[in-house]
Amino acid sequence: MKKNRWLIALSAIAIHLSIGSVYAYSVLKNPIVDKLGWSDKTVTVAFTIAIALLGTSAASFGKFVEKWGPKKSATIAAILFSSGLLITGLGMAIKSLALFYLGYGVIGGMGLGLGYISPVSTLVKWFPDRRGLATGMAVMGFGAGSLIAAPIMTKLIKSMGLSYTFFIMSGVYFILMLAGARYIVKPPENWVPFTKKTNNTKQKVNKVQASLQQLTAQQALRNKRFWLLWVMMFINISTGIMLISVASPLAQEKAGISATAAAAMVGIMGLFNGGGRISWSALSDTLGRSNVFMMFFGVQFILMLALPNVTNALLLQLLIFIIVSMYGGSFALLPAFISDLFGTLQLGAIHGLLLTSWSCAGVFGPLLVAYINDTTGNYNVAFYIFACLIAVAFVVSIIMKLSIRASSISIQKQAS
Repeated sequence: MKKNRWLIALSAIAIHLSIGSVYAYSVLKNPIVDKLGWSDKTVTVAFTIAIALLGTSAASFGKFVEKWGPKKSATIAAILFSSGLLITGLGMAIKSLALFYLGYGVIGGMGLGLGYISPVSTLVKWFPDRRGLATGMAVMGFGAGSLIAAPIMTKLIKSMGLSYTFFIMSGVYFILMLAGARYIVKPPENWVPFTKKTNNTKQKVNKVQASLQQLTAQQALRNKRFWLLWVMMFINISTGIMLISVASPLAQEKAGISATAAAAMVGIMGLFNGGGRISWSALSDTLGRSNVFMMFFGVQFILMLALPNVTNALLLQLLIFIIVSMYGGSFALLPAFISDLFGTLQLGAIHGLLLTSWSCAGVFGPLLVAYINDTTGNYNVAFYIFACLIAVAFVVSIIMKLSIRASSISIQKQAS
């Protein structure tokens, strides 16, 4: 059966929309606390476990994604993720904290990691001419998943109760992810895309973006560009997730906006998170991945220095939206950048290893800003510290660009 690469992309979006519902966790916290009597901190631990396991399981499963293929990998992800939600609902029905952590945190987190990387490496191979756009489409679904899940979950909780909400979502996401998994396959060997000329029936092959090298995951680990990219991702994600974790109280304290307006701002942040994934990644196909990362760090450095002095509500929200768009954009740029640097031979495995930066940043960023706020009584010092980290990332991105340029010149000389 001949496959349409745009339907492959749609299948990837279906999978990422499903697992992206994890970003709607905030709408579950208060109902769980109110109904089960668990503390806010206790309920938050499940989300922390899920995000931590997303990165670590992506790294662990990466090599198996290459071995199993996208269809089998995505199917297993669907089983894990939906089973996790099912167990979560059961845990809440019998008020078992252990089952709650096991379902949402451990099993669901493993499903997140495997589901996140399963479609991406395949999508890059279907879009060698538009790597940034391809990965942007997939992970846009993850960033925007909360926009769809949050209102639906809120209505289900009111009408069906907590446990049945998880049972229903488990079934819905299993069907949606399985439907996506059934259509995803690797492209044929030596496949290249083409477009038809409008003036005749001849076919024109699109320009395929070349890779510097074709490396295995083990070879990539020994390459300095792997670690340069890891540091760039870690600092960018730490900055974005730090801001996401404090956005509502920050806006209320610095700009004096109401809790309702702050909640609306958080919802709009989801749009910029998802929109940044598709727009920045598509732009990177033209400007180059290293150039876009340099732009990220240059702009964020200025914004971090400005944030402590901003008290205007509209300006504060604008700065937050810009940073969040770049936070989301980095996730879309990552697999395309991996393909540029290390090829598609073991893209899934390398992608998984680099996502450990997300696990580390997810702990580092929120904990650091919380500690500074508790110690100093405000967020200003945190912004200055992150400005310094971003400056380091900017230097690293320059080193990355110079390294890529040197390798490209070397390859051209060898070819000639």
